[in-house]
Amino acid sequence: MTAHFWKTRKLNELTTEEWESLCDGCAQCCIIKFQDEDTGRIYHTNVVCEWLDIYHCKCRRYSERGRLVPSCLTLTPELAAELSWMPETCAYRLLAEGKDLPLWHHLVCGDRDAVHRAGISVRGKVVSAIDVDEEELPDYVIDGDDPS
Repeated sequence: MTAHFWKTRKLNELTTEEWESLCDGCAQCCIIKFQDEDTGRIYHTNVVCEWLDIYHCKCRRYSERGRLVPSCLTLTPELAAELSWMPETCAYRLLAEGKDLPLWHHLVCGDRDAVHRAGISVRGKVVSAIDVDEEELPDYVIDGDDPS
C-alpha cells in the first residue's frame, strides 16, 4: 500500500486491501441499534453482534457475516457518505466527509491498539447478544444518537 493513500485518492478508487485497512477496529458499527419508525431517531444499545470478539473488536466470521446476520451491511463508498449512524470517528465516514484520519488511527500512528487506548473502541463497554434475550434489548439502550 502507498503511504497516506487516503489523502491522494477517493474512497471509490481504493483497492480492496486499502479499503479494508481503513477500518480502525473500533467495532462501533457492530453495536445493535434501533430506529424509531416515526421519527427516524437512532437508539444505540450496549449490545454487540454475537459474532464480535469483544476484546479484539473483530468479527469472528467476517467473510460470512452477510449470510449469518442479514442486517449486517457491507460498507461501500456510497454508504459511507449516507449512513448517519456511523460513528463520527469512523475513518470511512471521516473520509467521505472530506476530513482526515485522527491521530490515534493505526494508519497514522502505526499502532492498532491506539483505538482502544483512546477509548474509541467498544472494548470493555459492551455485552454480546449471546448473553441478552432479544425481547430485553430495549433495556440496553444507552442513548439516543451517539454511541461514544
